[in-house]
Amino acid sequence: MGLRTAVAPLIRASTLRRGVFLLLGGVLVLPYVLLGVTFAQLFTQGEVPRPLVLGLVVIAAVIGAAPFFLDGSRALEIAAVRALLGVRLPEPAAGHPADRETRLRAALWIAMHMTVGGAVMFALISALPMALSVIAAQFGIGVELVARQRFGPLDGQDTGWLTLTGVLVLLGLGYAVAGLGALATSMAPVLLGPSPGERIAALEARAARLAERNRLARELHDSVGHALTVATLQAGAARQLLDDDPEFVRRALTAIEETSRHAMDDLDHVLGLLRDSGDGSRAPAGTAPQRTLTQLDRLVADTRTAGLPVTAEISGALGEVPAVVSREGYRIVQEGLTNAARYGRGPVRLRVGVPGEPDAGDDPPGDRWLEIEVDNALAGVARPGRAGRGLDGMRERVLLLGGRITAGPEGDRWRVRVRLPVPRGETR
Repeated sequence: MGLRTAVAPLIRASTLRRGVFLLLGGVLVLPYVLLGVTFAQLFTQGEVPRPLVLGLVVIAAVIGAAPFFLDGSRALEIAAVRALLGVRLPEPAAGHPADRETRLRAALWIAMHMTVGGAVMFALISALPMALSVIAAQFGIGVELVARQRFGPLDGQDTGWLTLTGVLVLLGLGYAVAGLGALATSMAPVLLGPSPGERIAALEARAARLAERNRLARELHDSVGHALTVATLQAGAARQLLDDDPEFVRRALTAIEETSRHAMDDLDHVLGLLRDSGDGSRAPAGTAPQRTLTQLDRLVADTRTAGLPVTAEISGALGEVPAVVSREGYRIVQEGLTNAARYGRGPVRLRVGVPGEPDAGDDPPGDRWLEIEVDNALAGVARPGRAGRGLDGMRERVLLLGGRITAGPEGDRWRVRVRLPVPRGETR
């Protein structure tokens, strides 16, 4: 058990990957080594004036140091760390340049990577061939080559000690690569991890995605809930009039078919938005358009077809309402009619309009308001919050747009009043 534990770091696949990562640093440092040797020769030979050589050294140092501080270099190092060291580092935030502290940390990491990688590459180039040659000589391979060499206090005749030394060198290289790779794995999150600004940007992006998913969930709830309510009412009416009014039953079945088809289109659209592609980016959105206030006539007609009488008063230039307000306004009306069909009785009064001028009082100057009002008779004893998630969804929509909502019983009727701001100068 002890031997297996001791040998385990040498035979792990992760050690091989970490060795490749260290060798990449050695490859990166080679141009710098060659450049240093070239300038050293220029200094020693004296054929080129030293002031000129010093000037070239300064220029080369500036050019050579520049890649250490580039965002692209940091991104490449992060990709290499994720692939070869197995460290789960987040991708640099798009459109969020790294700050000075992050650049300095990345430059220190690159310098360490190149230094350690260069040392590992030098050890492999120099010590590995020597170790393999003395071990091979023990088996009669290349004996003449080893016999003419001297290795410190040992010569070619000390084959036993040379073999032991070669084995120890190989083990030392293996443990060195494993240890340095483990050290790089532990240091990578410290030097290449996200900065506070990148963490904030990532949290904001995540919050935006969650908010978008919540909005889509409300869209799905409202659309499918309305479709099921209409289909239930139509099916109930058709069952009662199946023998007496076949024509009504035919219209009811047609309405159920159309309502279900619209609900399926909305479902496909929302699922297309929620579905992520393999690389983590958003999948293409579905083709179903989102409904707006310009389609209220169709919504009211479908509700009437379901057997719920609706008196509608629609006024103002609804086509000029900004798209986001128009979409949310449509969903609020849809949810109001759905709740009226589920929990109310008798005719429903609907009023939707955009006054030409803002009201006096605490309204923001220059803004108009989209006004929505839905009321219907109560089916029984009023209970606060009986509309459940639908009413909560309406409140969320209104609050996100900076509007106002009141909902509750007034006498024997349930009334919902909504006001959404329509800033002037914004168009669809």
